[in-house]
Amino acid sequence: MRTDILVVDDDDAHRGMLRTMLRSWGYSVDEASDGEEAMTLVRQKSFDIVLTDVRMARMDGISTLKHILEYNPALPVLLMTAYSSVDTAVEALRLGAYDYLVKPLDFDALRHSLAKGIEHSRLSVENRELRRQLAAAASRPGILGRSRAMQEMLQIINTVAPTEATVLITGESGTGKELVARSLHEGSSRAHKPLVTVNCAALAENLLESELFGHERGSFTGADKRREGRFVQADGGTLFLDEIGEMPLPLQAKLLRALQQGEVQRVGSDTPITVDVRVLAATNRDLRQEVAEKRFREDLFFRLNVISIDVPPLRSRHEDIPLLAAYFLERFAARNNKHIKGFSPQALDSMLHYAWPGNIRELENAVERAVILCTGDRITGQELPQVIFNSPPTLAPHQSDSSEGTFSLNGLSLDNLERLAIEETLRQTGDNKSEAARRLGITRATLHNKLRRYGME
Repeated sequence: MRTDILVVDDDDAHRGMLRTMLRSWGYSVDEASDGEEAMTLVRQKSFDIVLTDVRMARMDGISTLKHILEYNPALPVLLMTAYSSVDTAVEALRLGAYDYLVKPLDFDALRHSLAKGIEHSRLSVENRELRRQLAAAASRPGILGRSRAMQEMLQIINTVAPTEATVLITGESGTGKELVARSLHEGSSRAHKPLVTVNCAALAENLLESELFGHERGSFTGADKRREGRFVQADGGTLFLDEIGEMPLPLQAKLLRALQQGEVQRVGSDTPITVDVRVLAATNRDLRQEVAEKRFREDLFFRLNVISIDVPPLRSRHEDIPLLAAYFLERFAARNNKHIKGFSPQALDSMLHYAWPGNIRELENAVERAVILCTGDRITGQELPQVIFNSPPTLAPHQSDSSEGTFSLNGLSLDNLERLAIEETLRQTGDNKSEAARRLGITRATLHNKLRRYGME
């Protein structure tokens, strides 16, 4: 990603020196010889940071600072002056300057201040974008995602929700299948009626039958009164059968009958009860494989699988991680009365490189833990679980318009593996070689040598 710096200085020689140095550090530099020219450029172009002299013949640095922050309060402004005036420094910081440096410049301090200011600028932009996306997602509580996979899934939900179709929701544990079911219910004409959830894995067969269909008093030990089942409770609304793949075979036949005839019978009764229920089901199992191995009824599978929605795992949509993490941060910070602005780049990088075997549920737990442990205004990698913070960088899959590919490391030489790592890191950083070198843990010069070695320059 290109970093744009505006240098404002009426000393041509000093401005030229800064231009040469900043470009050697990998920055893109625009120049202005006074504050008025700087304001014209700020209105025309989006900069990551402004570096301005204080003493200038026309509009001085303090006036320039005031005008810039009136126009864009989030743009960091770094002031420099040959006059070490504490009063000027205090005034500049009070007005909102990001930092204050004294000429002759300490280049290490300048580089550090620029890096921190640019990080601050990008975090502000990212936080504004995340807040915008969180607000836009308010109409779909809990379902957040800007990745192509999630947008395609949401499009299916929006199309299917208003219908009466039975839907089978598939996906790994922790991906948010229940949220998809809730979204389907809330987008239907049944939204004013109950959404009733049954976890088919949580109860033994006889108890699950009673849970679904109800029972008569005395129908089994402990049945001291009549009980209405979940089908009756969901009448007019939606019944969500979670972990449907765990349902015992004998009970599957009774469920199929209820779906086909729209009738249920309480345990211990021969009287049918007519119900009007839309059924949604979810599983983390491969039901086709379960059918092939005679553990799931084929006729029930086809009855449930009128429409299938597959919820993608988090590892296949890493671009959604910052949005989801920000959502959980906002929720847990409010719950714990903490004022946390966001995540450090180090923490975000750790989360982006982790494989998330527990999917969104694991991310939620990790952010809650980090919020509780955080003592500053940003979550750092140290507050994350060690398995996440210490996870090795992973190669993200190449993506095309037609499908998502994967890397196969079988048979790759170390040279080819290194070349793949460099190619992928450059792709992720938008061909920013300085950032790519940082992520790879090598110097920029070493990266250039490797690029020449592999014929990539």
